[in-house]
Amino acid sequence: MQHLIITHGGAGSPIKYRDSTEKAAKKGYSVLRKKGNAVDAVIEAVVVLENDPRFNAGTGSRMRLNGSIEMDASVMGSNLKCGAVAGIKNVKNPVKVARKIMETPHILLAGEEATNFARKNNFRYYNPATKEALKKLEETKNKLKNGKIPVWAKKWKKFEYKKFTGTVGAVARDKKGFAAAVSTGGTSFMLPGRVGDSALIGCGIYAGRHGAVCATGVGEEIIRHILSKSVYDKIEILGPQKACELGVSLLKNFPTGLIAVSKDGYGMACSENMACTVASKNLLKSGVQ
Repeated sequence: MQHLIITHGGAGSPIKYRDSTEKAAKKGYSVLRKKGNAVDAVIEAVVVLENDPRFNAGTGSRMRLNGSIEMDASVMGSNLKCGAVAGIKNVKNPVKVARKIMETPHILLAGEEATNFARKNNFRYYNPATKEALKKLEETKNKLKNGKIPVWAKKWKKFEYKKFTGTVGAVARDKKGFAAAVSTGGTSFMLPGRVGDSALIGCGIYAGRHGAVCATGVGEEIIRHILSKSVYDKIEILGPQKACELGVSLLKNFPTGLIAVSKDGYGMACSENMACTVASKNLLKSGVQ
């Protein structure tokens, strides 16, 4: 199998953000060429996106309604080894902590103990808050005060999400297998303690012997559909592109994006604009699906 990696900046991410998804794809592909390891490649690619404050992950993460920042991330390889964090605070790169958890007997660490695990493994204190995050929090509070947003409606309205970028993620293929990684700061209107799809294997990401998938969009809806695993299950029959398109159609009333890779190809689909880049030996293509 030929080395290949795809990166995305979240459902609804502006076209101009392709500069960062391209930088992330180049970084990930460089890791593939040097190490030939898909897991390391997706981690390094997602780190690039976490470090860009324009994205809602790592630095630039959205604030909860109480002003705190709680981040989710996960990583998985086609050998079914995986690691994840939920509600982790005060680290620069949650996806790196998720990678470290892969080395333990566990899969998911949450909240304060996830942060404690990070400290014990030499991840330094880091405040990911930005001026833009503070601005978004004030906008959210004002909307709530004016009764403009039905926060606890059973079905979220599509327009409530259109102004916000979602998760960042990557999928990759090396000569032996596949990997996927994802990271997010959540979305606006979050209660403290809320966990989205990015920390949940099978929802935000999935990888196995047939390929790897990464999802972005409304976390609660992605969880309800176990979206990444659902798309993965269709890859061998439909191929990655049609499987992604089918996955997006399942959540047609919500902004949803998917990227996937298999041994024979790759797929990208989104109901909104989505900054994304695919890189391989003879291809570097940035696009918005």
